[in-house]
Amino acid sequence: MALLEGKVAIVTGSARGIGRATAELFCEQGATVLINDLDADVAEQTASEIPGETLVFGGDLTKPGVCEQLVEKVIGQCGRIDILVNNAGYTIDAPIHKMSDDAFQRMLDIHSVVPFRMCRAVAPHMREPAKAERERGEEVFRKIVNVSSISGTMGNAGQANYSSGKSAVVGLTKTLAKEWGQFKINVNAVAFGFIETRLTAAKEESNVMEIDGERVQLGIPEQLRGMAPMMIPLGRPGTPREAAGGIFLLCSPWSNYITGQVLTISGGQFGGMTS
Repeated sequence: MALLEGKVAIVTGSARGIGRATAELFCEQGATVLINDLDADVAEQTASEIPGETLVFGGDLTKPGVCEQLVEKVIGQCGRIDILVNNAGYTIDAPIHKMSDDAFQRMLDIHSVVPFRMCRAVAPHMREPAKAERERGEEVFRKIVNVSSISGTMGNAGQANYSSGKSAVVGLTKTLAKEWGQFKINVNAVAFGFIETRLTAAKEESNVMEIDGERVQLGIPEQLRGMAPMMIPLGRPGTPREAAGGIFLLCSPWSNYITGQVLTISGGQFGGMTS
């Protein structure tokens, strides 16, 4: 039987990249998955291309009330939530002496405030069923995975804002694991290294996204991309599918006794330098 048969999962930022690969893997393993993106049309297209049961929610999760609306849609259509993956995010890079307040705050909003709001929004739909199960003497595990980065665990030049947001989500993860362990909710994080996505593609004019009418440049300089084989013991960046595998592990029954942890998925990059 598929490992996620009958489960209902939310994966934020799941129309592209790691989020999409995660949604595809979850569907392959029997889950019903909520596909989310800023652009509802892109989310709809992705959902139509993924074999399996999907729902779609388009919207900017940093706006007040939107996280709650997403959760309400899932409950209205599925009646339950078993898995939450907080994956949505992007980068606005600059050295700190040239970084604006807005660029710093936006990274905190998407990488730490949104996961906080999503966890708060799913709270009654994970905690209340768990209370009833506990009274019956049952153990039913639910899963939350927050996406961090080695920029958040190690720091990274030019990413004071992104690193701060990704570090904050680690603290959220460890705290929530302590608060919700009694409800058999496993709360873990993944810290990605160099994974081939829009965020690590070449910094070219075409590699942009639009937020509130503003074009945001994505990607990294080609010189840094070329250094990847020297920095990564496995000799190459990871694929979105490989990144999704780590998330899947922490959402599978094999992770039922794992909580409050940060799983580094980096091909060995900075191996031995973090605990």
